[in-house]
Amino acid sequence: MALSAHDAFSGAGGGGRRRRYGRSRRSALSEINVTPLVDVMLVLLIVFMISAPLLTAGVPLELPRTEAGAIRETEAPLAVSIRADGSVFVQDRQVAFEALGPALGDAAVGNAERQVFVRADGRAAYADVARVMAALSVRGFKSVSLITDTGGPPAGPVPAETPPP
Repeated sequence: MALSAHDAFSGAGGGGRRRRYGRSRRSALSEINVTPLVDVMLVLLIVFMISAPLLTAGVPLELPRTEAGAIRETEAPLAVSIRADGSVFVQDRQVAFEALGPALGDAAVGNAERQVFVRADGRAAYADVARVMAALSVRGFKSVSLITDTGGPPAGPVPAETPPP
């Protein structure tokens, strides 16, 4: 007697009985549904992308653009900001120019080697910036950096490097 492939799997021929191993009801699915996880992660990504630019600087300024690149920070620097109207801020706190010396001393906490970033609005008077930098010098700060935006016009052609002989 010859059986076809369909006969072997039908209930009519062969053994006729099915053997059941294990339980008769369905077992629980052991896979994790990652769709809600991905949804939450995307929402968090969007929230951080929107809020990150707001955390960069406490005093809104329009910095001048230069061709200099970004610098690397090793320690949290002391930030002194100068607005276009001449008002001076140490970190995020506004101080009068007469009180700038004690405010710098309080912010530096005895560490005159701490790096100081001077952020001046592009429309601020040069005299205001020079007075602040002189106050920093008198207080003993040796590492003072002027912060600008990148992408400004070049100062001239970059000299080509000569190969060593």
